[in-house]
Amino acid sequence: MDLDTVRTFVAAADAGQFQEAATELAVTQQAVSKRIAALERDLGVRLFTRTPRGAELTIDGQAFLPHARELLRIAERAVASVRTGHRPLRVDVIASRGAASGLMRAFHGTHPEIELDVVWLFDIERAVAAIRSGAIDASFRAVGVPGRPLPEGIESVRVLDEPLELLTGPDHALAGARSVTLAQLAGQRIWMPGIVPGTEWAAYYDDLVAEFGLTIEATGPNFGSDALLDTIADTPALATFMGGRTRLVWPDGHGLRRIPVTDPTPVYPHSLLWHRDNPHPALATLRAHLAATTPGHDAAGTWTPGWVIPR
Repeated sequence: MDLDTVRTFVAAADAGQFQEAATELAVTQQAVSKRIAALERDLGVRLFTRTPRGAELTIDGQAFLPHARELLRIAERAVASVRTGHRPLRVDVIASRGAASGLMRAFHGTHPEIELDVVWLFDIERAVAAIRSGAIDASFRAVGVPGRPLPEGIESVRVLDEPLELLTGPDHALAGARSVTLAQLAGQRIWMPGIVPGTEWAAYYDDLVAEFGLTIEATGPNFGSDALLDTIADTPALATFMGGRTRLVWPDGHGLRRIPVTDPTPVYPHSLLWHRDNPHPALATLRAHLAATTPGHDAAGTWTPGWVIPR
């Protein structure tokens, strides 16, 4: 069904005269008559009866009018959903409890007028593909992994260095420490079942292990963070790494400890990725917000892999 004919029908129904409808639509009265006739042929009914006072709706016209208005409203919403600046800004934060999610919550608190869609994409390949296709506007990732350069058109900026912490149960040998050095962690069993080969975080921890002689076990099924916390709380021989900005909640009886890691402090580098041709105005607002509110990068006494792109 031609929306121009539907729009003309509604204008004529509201005006009660074809000439007034023509003036409103900036077309000729003949064009209005032709559009109404075409719509009547499509529907197989008469919509107007001509009278000395103008045009009156027939019974069929009265029945069609509310549906015609709804068709126009649906069309307006469809256009608005993809019009730059009128659709939500779609951002991938990888996981709901991670640092990137916290950054977007802070952005929303500062800019509540900007509508957001937050999504969770698992790996960088899917995220980059979604950015290139326009399915999302931006993604938080660690970039620069050897052998996986960013495609042409994908821009990135370093936004946050997140210090790692050691998470232990109450009976772990290091549970009482105010901080631990990477040298102290050599020989400790660090269990991280969520590490998946091929991901950027797997590349990060591979380099951390190689650099400092650590042992990270990624064995066993990954039942999620709640199951990980249960196991760490109950197993004195195990500890795990956790981002300092990762939000975790556990039962009081778990007695878990979050212990800073030092000498040097390993930090996980979060970067924002987007397509340079993306015109969404809120994207620039997000980048400006992150630049103004996140701390500096590559601070003295910190460590990141050599492949991480500097700010």
